[in-house]
Amino acid sequence: MTLPSSTGRPGRFPAPPAALALPVAVWVLTRALLLLCVFKVLVFPGPDVTSDVSVIYQGWFEVLRTGTFPLDDVTWQYPPAAALAVLSPGLLPFWDYASAFFVLACLADAVVTGLLLYAGRRPGKRIAGAWVWIAGLALLGPTSYARYDVMVTAIAVAALLAGARRPRLMGALSALGAMLKVWPALLLAGTARGRTTRSSWSAFVLTALALVLLFTATMPGALAFLTFQRDRGTEVESLGALVFHVARQFGWQGEVLLNYGSVEFLGPYVPLVSTLAMALTALAFGWLLMWRLRARRFSASTACDAAFVAVLLFTTTSRVISPQYMLWLVGLGAACLVFRGSRMDRPAHLVLAATLVTCLEFPLWFSHVVASDALGVSLLSVRNGLLVAATLLACRTLWRHTVSGPAAAPQRPMPAQRHVPAEREDSAAAAQPSASRT
Repeated sequence: MTLPSSTGRPGRFPAPPAALALPVAVWVLTRALLLLCVFKVLVFPGPDVTSDVSVIYQGWFEVLRTGTFPLDDVTWQYPPAAALAVLSPGLLPFWDYASAFFVLACLADAVVTGLLLYAGRRPGKRIAGAWVWIAGLALLGPTSYARYDVMVTAIAVAALLAGARRPRLMGALSALGAMLKVWPALLLAGTARGRTTRSSWSAFVLTALALVLLFTATMPGALAFLTFQRDRGTEVESLGALVFHVARQFGWQGEVLLNYGSVEFLGPYVPLVSTLAMALTALAFGWLLMWRLRARRFSASTACDAAFVAVLLFTTTSRVISPQYMLWLVGLGAACLVFRGSRMDRPAHLVLAATLVTCLEFPLWFSHVVASDALGVSLLSVRNGLLVAATLLACRTLWRHTVSGPAAAPQRPMPAQRHVPAEREDSAAAAQPSASRT
């Protein structure tokens, strides 16, 4: 059954409040388990994923509160606004740093869930996006709450859901996200041409410049992160790392070391593979630019779909695919599935499968990944294979539905109509067949 939406087009009745009871209940149950894990009431197998918060983040917190960035720590590889995320537990002084961080991470998760459920109840929308988010964080395990990426993803989802209705807000939030962790700069890849693009992109530039100037003027070392990644190797979980996992079986003389805050391969041919990975990223963004120039049709879901594709390209071709990167993809996939017109269902489901395998390879069986044994290599091959499949399928889907198909026919002006009494209008509308959704 359909009813007219605020735009005059037919849309479905919003989901009744009772329909939200199940996703809310599942969220409460799964998040209680995540909190029990990060608070170590329940012990999750494998390495302690909370050490990044209790050791690294807290160490940065002590430096940042003095008014400077951690210039002597090469593991600080983040844009200046990341200081806000690291300093945020100070808002809850009645808890220790790690406890306050976990609570704030859960709050960010709750905000995303609320946004997706609220948006999903509107005409023409669905709550499938909320289910993707609820399932994704549960599948990733305690890592979801042990990195500040969940906070960045909350801003990204809010920006995308602002969409065409509030393009300036979308641009400003994207800029804030980019100043937290770079990748939200890709959120504007699919904005509709014309006013939406001009408004959102100009708001992005102005907000980003304002934040850079603010941090540069008030805290020394705001831009030091730009040079802290030059000598990175290839992280053991990345797509390129599979070359060395296999090569180790044939006597490759390299090392696996903790380097620049992650476990990386160092040794012969690593710089070559890292360079090839960056070249592949450049080619991927060349394709994205070509899509942008050739795209002819921008629907309500195109901004979300294009952002999802862009971040998939960025993640899959990166020298580093840390487990928390899956939060980005889950969040953007969830934003896509809010829209009934989005075709990103299958890529989003592949991302969910990759998220489950990510939890298996880190932290559960990370020792096997580091050892490059059969189990470790198999897990990485499956996870990275799923990401490649999701990326290729998402790119093909985006291209087919915005470039390859026939261009939309221009709308002709409606002929003038004489006034029809309201009761006759209602009868005529009831007699018309419901519009099918595509």
